[in-house]
Amino acid sequence: MSATGAAPAPAPAPPVKERFDAAGRRVLLVCVAGGFTTLIDQSVLNTAIPALRESLHAQPAHLQWIVAGYSLAFGLALIPGGRLGDVRGRKWFFVGGLALFTVVSLLSATATEPWVLVAARLLQGAGAGLVNSQMIGTLQDVFQGQLRARALGMYAVTGGLAFALGPPIGGAVLAAVGPEQGWRLTFLLNVPFGLATLLLAVRHLPRPRPSARHADLDLVGLLLVAALTLALMLPFVQPPGWAGWLGFAAAAAALLGALARWQHRYARRGGHPLIHPALTRSAPYALGTAVAMAQFGSSLAAGLVLTMFLQDGLGLSPMGAALVALPSAVAMGFASAFAWRVVQRFGRRTVTAGMAGSALVMLAGGLVASWAPTGPLPWLLALLQLLGGASVGLMAASNQAFVLRHAPAEAAGVSGAILQMAQRIAAAVSVSALSGVYLRATGGGGGHRAAYAWASGVCAAVAALAVVASVLAGRVSAREAASVEAGPVEAASVEAAAGEVADAPGAAARENTPSR
Repeated sequence: MSATGAAPAPAPAPPVKERFDAAGRRVLLVCVAGGFTTLIDQSVLNTAIPALRESLHAQPAHLQWIVAGYSLAFGLALIPGGRLGDVRGRKWFFVGGLALFTVVSLLSATATEPWVLVAARLLQGAGAGLVNSQMIGTLQDVFQGQLRARALGMYAVTGGLAFALGPPIGGAVLAAVGPEQGWRLTFLLNVPFGLATLLLAVRHLPRPRPSARHADLDLVGLLLVAALTLALMLPFVQPPGWAGWLGFAAAAAALLGALARWQHRYARRGGHPLIHPALTRSAPYALGTAVAMAQFGSSLAAGLVLTMFLQDGLGLSPMGAALVALPSAVAMGFASAFAWRVVQRFGRRTVTAGMAGSALVMLAGGLVASWAPTGPLPWLLALLQLLGGASVGLMAASNQAFVLRHAPAEAAGVSGAILQMAQRIAAAVSVSALSGVYLRATGGGGGHRAAYAWASGVCAAVAALAVVASVLAGRVSAREAASVEAGPVEAASVEAAAGEVADAPGAAARENTPSR
């Protein structure tokens, strides 16, 4: 007791972590299942590319369309899908997109000509884009506060794990049934996952709740965004030569200017523009999106080039190549389970550190491939995959939560769609460019080791740019938090909300433990 006779005030109890209710868990299960089903497709196929190329006698142009065309169609569907979900409700767009993806997977598995598979991949990408544009919006609609951060974190981690687990799954399938039937079976794997998720979605997703306040679709804005997406992605899917590059660059610049003018004009006329003004004015949203682009593009391209190097350069079987990539998935899962504790202590610096670690791992991979003896090389690359997966696990989900925190509720679907579209553009650019770098280097007589070193160096440079963007995003966010009237209290709450984002994989084990 104090000298004045008053008892000291008790210390405030730490807040107890909120729990998902039964309905929330079912919605989260549907979204995670839909994300896993549509996102694992690309990474599984990467392992099967050499077998597919031999079976269908596919040319390099066919392979570029098979791999990057999926991302092209995915990106084209995202923003229209997100806007339709914001305005008309999300459930049946989710169901329709997943049904298209599942049915076309059967067509892909039975293709006997490269052009058939190219067409099927475009349709698959469109269905996957429609599905994924609804998921982030659904999670933002259903959950609030801490639960929203955790749900978005689980979705982001699921996407990362799908990307990392794809090569081991693809390698196991090819090893079990052989290359000729193995690449077809990788497409058929989508069917049972898709059907099960469809049943869950019809039963458990909330009924459509169209927005009465924002019922205008902004069709001109949708068309301009679609044309801009094509202008940005198409030259990387099908390289056009120098004159073509200049033409596409000029078209993209003109379309971007036209989109900005139209959005301003549309808003002045009393409409609700496709891209919410709060998004265009938010520097943290833009910088965080740039970080996500660089991380996704460099990781996807590095994984594809690694698979090509292990099989074509070192002569490993698909299963052997998959085992080299497996530590990445394991490390990503463990790191993402504990990332929330790191974010709780270090805030946005967790994203910067994770991205820096990823860049260093890519650079080290190129150096190891250049100098290490052939015998221990796969083991060294597997160790680097372990470190790289841990780096991505620390930062991917955390960065997504920081980005989407700046989105208003009425643009939940579009804000998530823009983030994903940016990642898909990065994927198309990176996969096309880096596979081209690798193939040209091997064709020029430099050998597979030199080719992999060059490609890894380019990936590391892209990741280094993301580190710079992350540092800038942290500084801008700090200035914004300091300018809020609540001052330090508000800044602390901002970091605390993001601290829950990567907790998804380990949530059940810590359900009764206070998070702070």
